[in-house]
Amino acid sequence: MRKVELLAPAGNYESFLGAVHAGADAVYLGGAKFGARAYADNFTEEEVCRAVRYAHIYGRKIYLTVNTLVKEREFHNIYQYLLPFYEEGLDGVIVQDLGVFQKIGEWFPALARHVSTQMTVTGVYGAEYLKALGAERIVPARELSLAEIKEIKKKTDIEIETFIHGAVCYCYSGQCLFSSVIGARSGNRGRCAQPCRLPYRIAGGGRPGGRAEKNVYPLSLKDMCTVELLGELIEAGIDSFKIEGRMKRPEYAAGVTAIYRKYIDRYYENPSKYYVEEEDRKKLESLYIRSEISQGYYYKQNGKDMISLENPGYTGSDEGLLAQIRKTYLEEDFRLPVRMDIRLVKGEAAVLTVMGDGAEAVAKGEKVEEAHKQPLTEEGIRKQMGKCGNTAFYLDHLDIRMPGDVFLPVKTLNDLRRTALERLEEEIIKKNGWAFPHGRKTEEQERKKKAGDVFAEERERKTRFHVLALTKEQFAAALSIGAERIYVDAGLCLDREWVRAWEDDAGPTELYLALPYVIRQRDELYLNKIEFLLDEFGFQGILARNLEEIQYFKNRLKKFPGMKIVSDAGLYAWNKEALHVLGKDCGETYLPLELNIHEWKELAEEAGGRELAASVYGRIPMMVSANCVARTMEGCRRKKKGWDQGFTALEDRYGKVFPVYLNCMHCYNVIYNSLPLSLHQNIDRIKGAGIHTFRLDFTTEGRDETEKILRFWMESEECSCKGKPYKDVPYEEYTKGHFNRGAE
Repeated sequence: MRKVELLAPAGNYESFLGAVHAGADAVYLGGAKFGARAYADNFTEEEVCRAVRYAHIYGRKIYLTVNTLVKEREFHNIYQYLLPFYEEGLDGVIVQDLGVFQKIGEWFPALARHVSTQMTVTGVYGAEYLKALGAERIVPARELSLAEIKEIKKKTDIEIETFIHGAVCYCYSGQCLFSSVIGARSGNRGRCAQPCRLPYRIAGGGRPGGRAEKNVYPLSLKDMCTVELLGELIEAGIDSFKIEGRMKRPEYAAGVTAIYRKYIDRYYENPSKYYVEEEDRKKLESLYIRSEISQGYYYKQNGKDMISLENPGYTGSDEGLLAQIRKTYLEEDFRLPVRMDIRLVKGEAAVLTVMGDGAEAVAKGEKVEEAHKQPLTEEGIRKQMGKCGNTAFYLDHLDIRMPGDVFLPVKTLNDLRRTALERLEEEIIKKNGWAFPHGRKTEEQERKKKAGDVFAEERERKTRFHVLALTKEQFAAALSIGAERIYVDAGLCLDREWVRAWEDDAGPTELYLALPYVIRQRDELYLNKIEFLLDEFGFQGILARNLEEIQYFKNRLKKFPGMKIVSDAGLYAWNKEALHVLGKDCGETYLPLELNIHEWKELAEEAGGRELAASVYGRIPMMVSANCVARTMEGCRRKKKGWDQGFTALEDRYGKVFPVYLNCMHCYNVIYNSLPLSLHQNIDRIKGAGIHTFRLDFTTEGRDETEKILRFWMESEECSCKGKPYKDVPYEEYTKGHFNRGAE
């Protein structure tokens, strides 16, 4: 049986050494750029290359995190950034950005690409989509059950990497804009300020203004510890077990790795007698764990017992344990012993042979001279040969063959030693299965793309206003106003009688189904029902929020030849390469909410006629979570009240109220911003950037409020065209989001 890989984190070079010495099979780390832990120490270029070489000497692998979203103006830096690591033999990259993912495959064909959990893969369809793009490994969403992970492995036969220990985000990774929207620190750029660890009140009555409970921490998930489940996870066919913690101290990386190494090995030695010692369980709980632990989502869908409601802070660590770990894994000498044989014969080239770890290397130097004044001594030779410095070796034994009095400069002896040890490293790396030199080829030039392959034909550039309706009342308001296109929540349309009641009144309005933010294995029947809706009624397309939906419906385009797939803003296109990837299947793309107007313009200039659209009004969805605020505080509303959807609210310590949408049909929450985005004063600038399709997103608004806002926007467009002043805005407060500031 092939053993599961134990993958450890490293926030700096010392953490890397500790992880390797403690038994990690692979280490993931971040360089100076493009990593999702911007506040970790991270590695210099020289340190990454040194870590790759060191790891390969010990038979371990290195994966580099390139798991942030990359702006168009930054994209050209990626090739030169990765090139030295590729040439050194880097084993893989962990990637979030679709454009980066695509180009790395073109530039560095021998480099394994792993899909970051930031891509929010929640099922078989998303895994299929990315495997077709060249993914070798998927790190699925941490919210998946073990049964769902097994299904992905069974149906796609792709490598699966899952988290087994450490901190867990409340939000589906990659779908969190909370820190970005309220504090300008984007989790998609490695700068999350962790607003989920702050206190909130739960507003009563399902809407802002109801009775508020005391401050608690309803968004703070307990840390994960799965040492008890290792056997089940191994039997599920998972390929790599990942420990979270690049922001934590070297003692954490070494200590946690050592314990999981022990128990992985114990399971393989005798699965039927697997058990966890209480002492080791306590050690894990003493290493930077929050007040409580859980086993994550492997066997739980959500629940109050997964939340650290009262105290989300770290309880501190056992200083005695940390000192013990440091001594064992960070201060002990883990260098490999080598034997040396040096031959110094007058008139012949000096020859040094080094042997270690089953490999051998030879180095030749200058001719040995006859000594006239200061002949070499055995003591002096041993001193120079023993200076192994920062290499992976120490001198265990030295044979000296030196007939007569001879002389060789000390510098020559040192060069001989350095050359021989470098060659021994290379031989050991070869023995461990890595080619050296790597012989990797790169392809720097972009592949030529046929214009018709990706981009839609140039359209007449007139202003279009579309509407996203979450409720039947909002839909009715948009239909009565005569919106050009309505994205209606697909769950509403499962009520076929309701659809039939307005079907004949739709007129020229284009009707699209807005699909859920998250699709899981349990939603297969739901997707089948959506197919029937497309077949039965006159919907022109779908609004896809995730890769699962794109893959599912792209496979059915032959059945619905006129159907259009539109990718929403959460399917991030921060650069033209990501636009190209999404454009293969999606006729239109919504621009990311974290980019500013200048960055929108950069994308529009590269779009080549492709339809780009922008959300210009509505509450920004800041978190999509598998856990449920309502269930945490009062119990499951679907079980108690038969809900399919509805709202509750969070209130922060400053009195700001954040509506929380409860999608009970698909069992997830969406936490919206306290204020709506409104770019009504900036429409001319957006059109000047080359963007002419705008969407108004409705969430908590009733029918009358929806109509009032829609009329305001229609009049605002007229005022904009004729240079008239705007009338009164129908909402007291609003935000411009990232329109001016962007996300750094």
